[in-house]
Formats: sequence, structure tokens, C-alpha cells
Amino acid sequence: MLQDSNSNKNIVLLILSSILFLSLNSILCKTALVNNSIDPYSFTFFRLVSAMVMLLVLFYYKHKKITFHTKKNWISSFMLFLYAITFSYAYMNIDAGFGTLLLFGVVQVVMIAVSIFYKEQLTLMKTAGISISLFGLIYMLYPQENFEVSLLHSSLMVMSGFSWAIYSIIGKSSKDALGNTTDNFIKASIFITIVYFLFPVPTVIFNTQGLLLAIISGSITSAIGYIVWYQVLPNIKIVTASVIQLFVPIVAIILSVLFLDELLSLNLLLSTLLVITGIVLTIFQKTTKESI
Repeated sequence: MLQDSNSNKNIVLLILSSILFLSLNSILCKTALVNNSIDPYSFTFFRLVSAMVMLLVLFYYKHKKITFHTKKNWISSFMLFLYAITFSYAYMNIDAGFGTLLLFGVVQVVMIAVSIFYKEQLTLMKTAGISISLFGLIYMLYPQENFEVSLLHSSLMVMSGFSWAIYSIIGKSSKDALGNTTDNFIKASIFITIVYFLFPVPTVIFNTQGLLLAIISGSITSAIGYIVWYQVLPNIKIVTASVIQLFVPIVAIILSVLFLDELLSLNLLLSTLLVITGIVLTIFQKTTKESI
């Protein structure tokens, strides 16, 4: 755990806040798409641009100026853009609960692989927890009777998960959460605008409800949520960050059942319980001196 108890409490609060915001992104996106209130490109565009506007306001309020870095943050910005665009298109044909679990399952795999590459210590307890969580994910995806999933849209969500993992890993070196997040969203907004002119985008459609959901997703759950997440990342290990994010689909599944009337099947319930068990084992610490 973190050495200072007050600092530890603050990190826990930041983690819980980021989990809630990340979970709500899936619900907002799926709600907008399932009601045909907006197309996936428009949702992504307004999400990124509204987040950029909110962050610019916050940055200007804090620093009384606006800055734009031309020589850095391009990789993290592109990963943010790639995550957001594939995220929206994936939800055209998969449930919010399933999609979020797939998304952050992929995130866990990628971040764990990177943590091993950087030789972060993996205790027996963490290894067991990771294995159980991954088994839960595999169990969910394993072909079963009366279970169909779009390969195309699942592949898009896998790409989204990979992008978010890289974005999070880069965020570990961030020393300015607000500045880096603002710059990332400015550049991501540039990328999503370029897509419109370089690639054939289907007819753009949106109504007031769809526009409102995209703006909420951008200005609140993305802008604020990602600042919080970038504040958390430098204080925890890569492997811990990867497993903590598996709480996101748990919250998203609960919200999707409550607000989207999605079915909580036995298979999804069992896989969720396995993932939770793995998370608990992974973040369990025997002593208060161990770093997260």
C-alpha cells in the first residue's frame, strides 16, 4: 500500500471516482446508440470536442493561458482517439455490460504484459488473481448455446481496449494530469475531424438526446474522469492499474441491467464473480509497506 495513510485514502477516492466515470461512458454511449439518437461517428466527435472544451476552460481557469504542445503527446492523443472511435462503433452491436468487460479484459492483458516487460514484481497472490480474472473473461467469451456475438464489433472493442491500455501506460509518466489530458483531447479532436474528411463517413444523424448524451460523456465522464485517472496512474503499479480497471465492467454491468434492461445471464454473472475474485486477490496486500 502507499506509505502515507492520508495519501492512500485520497488515491482510493480517486480510483473509485475514475471507476464510476469510466463505467458511465459505456452506459451513455450504448443508450445513445440503442435509441438511434446519434450515429457512432457523431457521438465520438461531440464526446471528444466537448471534453476538449471543458478541459480548456479548466486549464485556462488554473493557468490563465492556453498552451498547445506540437512536439509531444501525439502517441497518447492518437491512442485516445483510437480508443474513442472504436469504442463507439463497437457498441453498435454489443451490449454495454459485455462490451465493457471485454474492453477492460483486453486492457488487463496488455498492461500485465507490459508490467512483466518492465519487470514489475508479481507475487504468487497477484499471479493467482490475474489468472482467475482472465479465466472469467475467457469463460464469458467461450462459445456457448444461445450466445452470439458479432466478431466485427468484438474486434473493434478489442482494439479499443488495446488503445486504452497504451494510453494508461503512457499516463504513468504524467506529472501534469490536467495539462496532459487537455493536450491529449485537443489532438484527439484533430484526429476525429481528419477522419471525416479522409474517410467515407455514413450519414451523420443526431437529435437533442443523442447530442446531450455525447456532451455529458465528453465534458463530465471523459474530461473529469480522465484527469482523475491520470492523477491516479503515477501512484500505482502498471499491473495494479490493469486489475483495478476490471471493477469498471462490474459497475457497468449493474448499470446496464438497471437502466438499459440488459439481461444478466448466468454465464455473465459467473464470469463477473470470477473477475471480482481475481481483482480482490490481485490487490490484496499482506503488509502496509508494500507499494500498490
